[in-house]
Amino acid sequence: MNRPTDTLADEPPSHDRILVAVCTYNERENLPKLLVDIRRAVPQADILVVDDRSPDGTGDWAQQQRAEAPWLRVTIREGKLGLGSAIVHAMRYACREGYAYLVNLDGDRSHDPASIPALLHAMETQQADVAIGSRYVEGGAIEGWPWSRRVMSHALNRLARFSLGLEAYDCSGAFRCYRIESLRQVDLRQVRCEGYAMLEEILWLLKGSDAKIVEIPITFVNRTEGASKLSFSEAVNALATLARLAIARQRST
Repeated sequence: MNRPTDTLADEPPSHDRILVAVCTYNERENLPKLLVDIRRAVPQADILVVDDRSPDGTGDWAQQQRAEAPWLRVTIREGKLGLGSAIVHAMRYACREGYAYLVNLDGDRSHDPASIPALLHAMETQQADVAIGSRYVEGGAIEGWPWSRRVMSHALNRLARFSLGLEAYDCSGAFRCYRIESLRQVDLRQVRCEGYAMLEEILWLLKGSDAKIVEIPITFVNRTEGASKLSFSEAVNALATLARLAIARQRST
């Protein structure tokens, strides 16, 4: 399969290079401890913070740490552009800089960095292209969610599996490890969703390039500091994205 020309001057991947991406908006209370936990879990990894000009100064704080943290990279974008576009930015960065793996996790500490080595192990032992930290496989769990959010999440994931033919049970989980060589087989310019529904969209695109997707169980813990970024409009956008991709799937068959 020909490689899409999505990025320029990409470095060849180095298999000992890991990038952990944390996309933030108003996570000043959570980010310091999260960075410590990531370093403890994968001390060999670099960390990229993609901040959408947080009013609480999250990005500014991260920038200030760079002088004493050579493993830290920071991108501050001009405004709240959405989680989906922030993850795509991290993907482009990882491709351009020659990393072997990109790990993405939420900035609100709902994902435990201690599970990162298990994701990387799954990538190696199962020859996976994507490893998802899954709430919905055996051994996975959710702590602190109200029943309404559980119902909505289950419904969206079942709809994604049915409408897009995805085999993963947790299509909307953001805690993932991507193989950079596999991301390079996808034209990231095709990712249209700038919000949370990008998580289903990138799986759909990877599925089209025959990527192998595996899941390992994690415990998702609802945030205890700061405010949730999820909203009713995000759920509507997710449904619209699934409908668009389902129509594209039908047209391609």
